[in-house]
This record gives sequence, structure tokens and C-alpha cells, in this order.
Amino acid sequence: MKANLRKLYNSKAFWFIISLICSMIIWVYVASVETEEFKQTFRGVHVQLVGETLLRDSKNLVITDMDTSTVTVEVVGPRRIVGSLDSEKIFAQIDVSKLSRAAFTSQQYTVSFPDGTDTSNLTVTRKTPETINFMVSAQTTKSVQVRGSFDGSVAEGFTAEAPVFEPATITLSGPEAYLRNVDYAWVSFGKENVDSTYEAETGFTLMTADGTPASTTGITFSTDVVNARLPILMLKEISLGVNLIEGGGATAENTKITIEPDSVSLAGDSKLLAGINKITLATVDLADFTSTFSDTYPIPIDNELKNITGATEAKVTVEIVGLDTKSFRVSNISCINVAEGYTANILTENLDVTLRGNPESLAQLKRESIRAVADLTDIGAATGTYMPKVRIYVDGFTDVGAIRMNGADYTVSVEIERATP
Repeated sequence: MKANLRKLYNSKAFWFIISLICSMIIWVYVASVETEEFKQTFRGVHVQLVGETLLRDSKNLVITDMDTSTVTVEVVGPRRIVGSLDSEKIFAQIDVSKLSRAAFTSQQYTVSFPDGTDTSNLTVTRKTPETINFMVSAQTTKSVQVRGSFDGSVAEGFTAEAPVFEPATITLSGPEAYLRNVDYAWVSFGKENVDSTYEAETGFTLMTADGTPASTTGITFSTDVVNARLPILMLKEISLGVNLIEGGGATAENTKITIEPDSVSLAGDSKLLAGINKITLATVDLADFTSTFSDTYPIPIDNELKNITGATEAKVTVEIVGLDTKSFRVSNISCINVAEGYTANILTENLDVTLRGNPESLAQLKRESIRAVADLTDIGAATGTYMPKVRIYVDGFTDVGAIRMNGADYTVSVEIERATP
């Protein structure tokens, strides 16, 4: 008996039969388990809207204010299929492409399983909630201004103009109810110790009219970034002055010049400002007045520069100091540069002249040292009576000169005739 059993145990056929029986038992068990009905609840299933693009492009409508973004579903089916599923691969789908008007709506959804899933034996036995509520809203556009601030610092000796943003406006697209609260787009940018025009590409924040951030939910933008530029200009204090024409016995040393204001602050390109150290307001001839001259002149500034001070004109006062005036009646009158073949007969016998100079020189001066000379070059070959300008000479006194009273030149009357052969 033992010998027969030993022989059986050592037989390959015996063990083949045993293996086959075990395999059949396992197969029957597994098959029964995999095919048995199994129920599982999936939470956090995402709601997926189908046809949103078609709804927006063809009907200009968008979905807003959806009351939930996830649902819970209960699925019944073979264990091997249901057990392979998870919430991240299941979707609650709503086809919104067939919606036609703006309104509040409640829509049922269908449960979508991953591609390749055998859904023939799957049943959704429960959905929580059973419907999804949302608004179908008309889509519109709105342009808002880009505003902002520079949050850095400007180097000493420079000034900044207002920031410039490109684009200056941004077009928003979205539901009218969402866009209604948006008033402008705010940009903040900066850098410390800026001494040249500074640029930065940056994002922006939508703001309400009261200066609080606005929601961007459901809103699209014509651009996501803005180029912010801060123009930087060099600052320079430029003095104001006048040119003097010395005359009438006065030189620059005999004058006191007062200019109000005496300088202006200009802002502009450093290359342009580097060549400007003084602005000349006018040219003043010292022979045109006796003791004091005063007038107001516009301050000429290049169009490419900015006048930070704001003054557009300056008052100039020129005073003669340390000199006296004295009047003389001059009878020594002559003509020069008479055209060939012509004679000049001076009709003016005496000319009243006011001289200015050092008090000591004026006290010593005699009228015989004063000459009035008329230059007839401009008259040329002409006949008749003319009133040419005359130049006053004071012989022997270099620090004395004639003053043009009220700015008028001295003239004499001269009769020009053809010379007798």
C-alpha cells in the first residue's frame, strides 16, 4: 500500500491533475469575485462644461456663478471595473452648446468615465446633487485705463515725469456683471536711485473705483503684461543775464545789473543741458539811457526742455553808478564820405548833446573838444536835404561819451548839391 502511494506521489500525471484542479478552483473564485456586483461612492467628481467655446463664439454667451464645481456619484457594476475607477478620472458633463439665451438655469449632467471603460454593465445609482445651477450671461467687452505708480527713488540732480504705460488701455472680455465693477488696471514698478529713463515689463491688478482689487474670475484680457516707462530728466540751475554794449561813457564796470528771477531750473536731456550755462535775455546799449534802465523780457527756453521753476519772464534793471551827466551845445559839426562831385552844406548850426562820464572829466571838459560828425556814405549820389545820424566825439577824454536821450540818435540837417564845375 505504501509502495503504491509512493509511486502515485512520484507520478507527474498525478501532480498535473492536482494542479489543473487547483487552477480551476482559483479561476472559479476569481471569476465569481470580479463579476459580482459592486457599489462604490465617488466624491469630488469635477463638473465639466462641454461646448463653452461654441456657446461664446456663436451666441456671445458665457457660464457664470456655477453653484458647485464637484459632485458625488454612486456607481454599481462589476468589481473589477468599478474598483479600477477614481474620482479624478470621472467627470460630470453638461453640454451648454445648445443654450440660447441669458438666464438662470438648472441642468442635469451625465457621468463620463475614462476612455476604454466598459460601461455596458455600469449603472449610476445616485447623484448628489442631481442638477447644477448656473447663470448664462451675455459676454461683453470693456476698455479700462492703465494707471500706476513708480515705487523706487530718483537720483539726486534728476527728476521724473509721469509714468507712461504701453498699452495705455486694456480690453477686458467677460460677463457684463463681472466687468461692471472693474474701473482701471493698476501697475506698480520701481528701482532705487534711478538716473536714466527706466522701463519694466510687468503685470497689473484690476481695481474697483474705490481702489480695492477686483475679481478676475471669468474675465480675459487683451494682454497679460504692460510695459511701464518712467522718463527721467536731468535737473540744472541756469543763470539769466544780459549782454551790454558799452557806450555813453559807461562800461560794464559802471553798471549794477539786477534780474528777477536771476535763474531758472530746467529739466531735460543731459546732452542738451550740458551745453547751457546761461540764458541771455536781451542786449542793452548803455548809451540809450542816462542812469537807470528797466524792462521785462520773456525767458527763451528750448522746446525740448522743461521749465521747472515756472517763470516765463524776468525783469531786468541796469543802473549806472559812479558817473555824472552834463549837457553841451555843440557847434563843431562836419560831414565825411561825401560822394565825389557833390557838396554837403550843413544847415544845423548847433546840436544839444548830453555827455556822461567821470565827474572829474566832465568838470574839465570844454565844448570845443566835442565834435559831431555825419557819415554820408548811405546817402551816396543824391541831392536834396537829408537828416543823417551823427557820431559824437570827445577829444582827449576816453571815459566820456554821448547819451542818446530816450534812445534817439543825434541827427543834423544837411543839404547835398552837385558840385559846381
